[in-house]
Amino acid sequence: MVKIKRIYEKADPDDGFRVLVDRLWPRGVSKEEARLDIWYKDIAPSDELRKWFNHDTAKWEEFQKKYSEELRNNPKFPEFKDLVKKQKNITLLFGAHDTEHNQAVVLQSFFK
Repeated sequence: MVKIKRIYEKADPDDGFRVLVDRLWPRGVSKEEARLDIWYKDIAPSDELRKWFNHDTAKWEEFQKKYSEELRNNPKFPEFKDLVKKQKNITLLFGAHDTEHNQAVVLQSFFK
């Protein structure tokens, strides 16, 4: 099962394997509080795409397409998919305020 969760929410045993999928470390969260198993910043949206999107929901559909294309061309993505498949329970963590329009939602869609 692949879940998503804001990194600012309290860690829970039900989270399973915890993976941060942001390119930048979230403000105000210590490494201890994050309780990460791994930080996979190499699969986060490129800086160019992240800045273009800027959490503008009007750009959401185009962001999904562009980010999905980035993932398909990302040499680290097959490694990430293997990691996800090896876990019974995994939570993709993100820092965005918007829980419906962020890269973790796009990543999760690859595993449904």
